[in-house]
Amino acid sequence: MEEYIGRNGKTVIALYKVDYQTPIGVLEIEGTNEGICSILFSDQEKPVHNKKDDLPKVLVDCYDQLDEYFKGERTSFTIPFLLEGTDFQKKVWNALTSIPYAQTGSYRDIAVSIGNEKAVRAVGSANGKNKLTIVVPCHRIIGSSGKLTGYAGGLWRKEWLLQHEGSINKNDIRK
Repeated sequence: MEEYIGRNGKTVIALYKVDYQTPIGVLEIEGTNEGICSILFSDQEKPVHNKKDDLPKVLVDCYDQLDEYFKGERTSFTIPFLLEGTDFQKKVWNALTSIPYAQTGSYRDIAVSIGNEKAVRAVGSANGKNKLTIVVPCHRIIGSSGKLTGYAGGLWRKEWLLQHEGSINKNDIRK
């Protein structure tokens, strides 16, 4: 647990971490007692922050739900998460959660869904700043041509995730 100390010397927030080993690398999960703040792929080869008894329930639930996702037993997430960003970014990230499992969308689709069809580039920028990998499924965004576009975790991981979801749901992913 890390604590952020305010100017008055009091703890502002307690931040907990746990790592989850996926088939495509280590995910570092960060959160508070109230919700998950970040789920990002790490450069670590092995988990550093292990699952412990003193973790808040929300982190244990996130860990368990990610485990179910990677085992092919879960297609949606029910954990509370804390979005930190501009109002526009939050609209984009919330819109990403509406893309169904094993389906894809484009930046234009998201721009239209948030009522700002001319904001395609801004949607792309917000998508790239998503800190809640997999749970807020930015990996489901592909180019309007059907080709894979950038992914902070690496295109190879994006391709793996799309194939993972497609093979479980038996739907073809646009390529």
